[in-house]
Amino acid sequence: MQDEFREYYKLIGLRVAYFRKIKEMTQAQLAEKMGVDTSFIGQIEAVNIYKPISMDTLFRLSKALEQPPYKLLLFD
Repeated sequence: MQDEFREYYKLIGLRVAYFRKIKEMTQAQLAEKMGVDTSFIGQIEAVNIYKPISMDTLFRLSKALEQPPYKLLLFD
């Protein structure tokens, strides 16, 4: 069951990286804004790491990136 949503988490990570780069933020800056370790952001954004996140983390990411949560879930 763990692999069932792997692709979705990968796409969320790509969206996080996309919006972070648009805001010209480093992973360290985003991590600081969220109060987490830089490696946590790196794991979320890494396409080769399976890193599920909670809804709380999704909401915190959206707040830090100043994007509505649904934009992190738009999979084109």
